[in-house]
Amino acid sequence: MVWKPHTTVAAIIERDNKFLMVEELVQGKQVINQPAGHLDPDESLIEAVIRETREETAWQFIPEAITGIYLWKHPGNGESFLRIAFCGSCKNHNASQALDEGIQAAVWKTRDELMQQQPKLRSPMVINCIDDYLAGKRFPMDLLINLP
Repeated sequence: MVWKPHTTVAAIIERDNKFLMVEELVQGKQVINQPAGHLDPDESLIEAVIRETREETAWQFIPEAITGIYLWKHPGNGESFLRIAFCGSCKNHNASQALDEGIQAAVWKTRDELMQQQPKLRSPMVINCIDDYLAGKRFPMDLLINLP
């Protein structure tokens, strides 16, 4: 059997010292995460992070750099996740758009507010991505290459 981690993307968006986050229900439990999700078939990583952010927050995401690539193994179920985190800005909020299934709200939170709610963070990757962003980690988008 071949081991295959879940390939996911996440958007790190800061405005006025607050980060765009989603409050979502996962297996009946409310958690906090960045706008994030799985890569779909025939989709680039950039297309995936733009789509996921729109579906989960109703904001149009403009990715500007990669902040990190993270591999995490869930201690409860043993599943592994390979997350590519992008930072950028957002515009054109569509307040009338319904959010993706399971998403309760898109909210803006400071890092301190997130740390106060640390048990609710969906995974350790949430705060790691923010800390890497705040540390100035930026990698060029042309690091990603899609081959035909």
